[in-house]
Amino acid sequence: MTGIVAAMRPSQWIKNVVVFAGVVFAGRLSDPEFALRAIGAFAAFCVLSSAVYVFNDVVDVEKDRRHPEKRTRPIASGQVSRGAALGFAAGLAIAGLSGAFLLGPRFGVTAAVFLALNVLYTVWLKRQVIIDVMVIATSFIIRAIAGVEVLRDLDPEVALSAWLLLCTFFLALVMSFGKRRSELVLLDASAHEHREALGDYSIQLFDSIIPMLTACAILAYSIYSIWPETVARFGTDKLVYTVPFVVYGFFRYLFLIRERGLGGNPSEILFRDGALLVSVVAWMGAIVGILYFR
Repeated sequence: MTGIVAAMRPSQWIKNVVVFAGVVFAGRLSDPEFALRAIGAFAAFCVLSSAVYVFNDVVDVEKDRRHPEKRTRPIASGQVSRGAALGFAAGLAIAGLSGAFLLGPRFGVTAAVFLALNVLYTVWLKRQVIIDVMVIATSFIIRAIAGVEVLRDLDPEVALSAWLLLCTFFLALVMSFGKRRSELVLLDASAHEHREALGDYSIQLFDSIIPMLTACAILAYSIYSIWPETVARFGTDKLVYTVPFVVYGFFRYLFLIRERGLGGNPSEILFRDGALLVSVVAWMGAIVGILYFR
């Protein structure tokens, strides 16, 4: 059971916090009915993402056994058999989709698209250069959209700004390329043996792409914070004061992957680096304070 829980990678569930963007930026976080639906959506995506993680570890078991870090994972180490893991992944997928459709058909379809895309990624798309990272970023966009769809049964007018979706997309790209860069540094010449797409990447390419995407993400969020529609919806122009937190967070992440050699697991970096964690918490606190306590 310990191995099964570890294979679910609960530490990675933080990625699903994106589904809360809908209820937060719709100004409905203080409404219990909307908040409960958002929590249900988060739970459904945690179950579905765990199904994908377990399935991925079954597919990649032989490669993981040759990896200096992944070889300790429950399936690669033999703590959990491939057959048991595959059955558990199927059970998680069924449970996650069932819960998603109970929350609403539109949300259920969005969750099904998320699952299908990630299964396709596991068996094929992750071997395609550039596309592998684009799929990961698209998964974050789907999470954000799902966070809106789960609320639409209560209020059809709920929506996320296109600028905020773009920011989410660029942020996911920055983290995904940062992770690929870390893998390439760690594995060096044998990188392509563990992840085929890494054979087509280079550190120079990553160091060109990541700063460009960082600039795009910061620009998209900055425009969103002062966009007339944003100001009109929230009745305040104070969101612009949260931009420094975003800028610092991105710059800190770049510092960590370039100068400290981190980036292999963005979720772990967030909890290992106090400065980055503080900046994220401060940004979240500023958002809630501006939107709900002005």
